[in-house]
Amino acid sequence: MHALAARLRRLPPSCGPVRLIAVDGHAGSGKSTFAGRLAAALGGAPVLRLDDIASHERLFAWTDRLLAQVITPWSRGEDARYTPYDWHARTFGPPRPLPAAPVVLMEGVGAGRRALRPYLARLLWMELPREEAWARGRARDGAEQREFWTGWVEAERAHFAADPSRPHADLLVHQTPQGYEVLPGPAEALGPDQSLTQGDEPSAMW
Repeated sequence: MHALAARLRRLPPSCGPVRLIAVDGHAGSGKSTFAGRLAAALGGAPVLRLDDIASHERLFAWTDRLLAQVITPWSRGEDARYTPYDWHARTFGPPRPLPAAPVVLMEGVGAGRRALRPYLARLLWMELPREEAWARGRARDGAEQREFWTGWVEAERAHFAADPSRPHADLLVHQTPQGYEVLPGPAEALGPDQSLTQGDEPSAMW
């Protein structure tokens, strides 16, 4: 994890002064946990959770909000302010600051979408089959979210059918009993022996 963090710090900025790292994958694939651990390895890097940007009415049609509230200010070298969505109250809360830090992680389904890729320093994909990820998500959220999950699965299928992220991923992240294994993704032209396991020094620059 620390070796991965070190490589991400050395990337050139991708959105104003920010090295924006996207962590995408199916719902339930472990994006939030991985992003939290990577943020800690980066010395407390900010994490933008796309659950704060999406809403019940716009599960995936939130690109305009993200561009206006976050991407555009960063592109000008300014700190961002966004209004996080409260999924229980079904309303947006007060503005929350998001500094233009050297590295910022953005995690959520659709983080690697077409409209955002020009602003990304790297796109990471959580490598877990969708049915397995969805089963984990349903178990995590319980019976009270059953109806929501039915609608979510349909929406996620439609999103990735129209705007897939995985083919553009720079790195694939596998969760293992020992931690995480990070392998070159479809967007990388690296050899199959060039991989990174947690705690190891990688043999290739990303």
